[in-house]
Amino acid sequence: MQSYFQVILQGSFLTVGVSILALLVSIVFGLAGAAAKLSGRPVLVALTTFYTTIIRGIPDLVLMLLVFYGGTIGLNNLLEALGSEATIDVDPFTAGVLTIGFIYGAYMTETFRGAILSIPKGQMEAAWAFGMSRRQTFIRITLPQMVRYALPGFTINWLVLIKATALVSLIGLKEMTYLAKQASAATRSPFVFFLFTAVLFLVYTSVSLHALRQLNARYSLGTKRGAL
Repeated sequence: MQSYFQVILQGSFLTVGVSILALLVSIVFGLAGAAAKLSGRPVLVALTTFYTTIIRGIPDLVLMLLVFYGGTIGLNNLLEALGSEATIDVDPFTAGVLTIGFIYGAYMTETFRGAILSIPKGQMEAAWAFGMSRRQTFIRITLPQMVRYALPGFTINWLVLIKATALVSLIGLKEMTYLAKQASAATRSPFVFFLFTAVLFLVYTSVSLHALRQLNARYSLGTKRGAL
């Protein structure tokens, strides 16, 4: 049984990789979505509202299967209709990263939008009055304060995202949940291997929570801090 534990432990590195890359994708979608919602342009606001409403209303598993199976079929049918003989095969790793990132981008959108709205608008207007460009204002004024306001919501989204990576086992990605299921089937000892997997997830989330608390402490210097 020791060999199964080693294999599951190795699979945990793939879980970490999926979660980190999915987080980066979600941050990109979140920042873009927040910017669109705050742009004041009706078309962008409507599209982003549709995105956040639909994504947050559909189960993660359904979206995962839709992208992995339905997305591949749809793209190949489109290529065929265009007269191309090329085919697209979305591998489980890419499908998992993009789907989870796309899903949690909707949650990050609301987190970042709320954080930006928490910053007094007068600070940005003062920066513009001093001749700062919008880019300089965002980097020097908005971003540091946005991080502080966004961290509590960001932390919750990140912890849930980590747990959502277990869903990629259903599309064949051999991360630790998939390997735990295989080991359970081979040894008929599901409790042992799934408990081991649960402990690995708990360690990962605990380390993440500690790191984010340290980050919150840094960005909250001189202010009244909220607990994460």
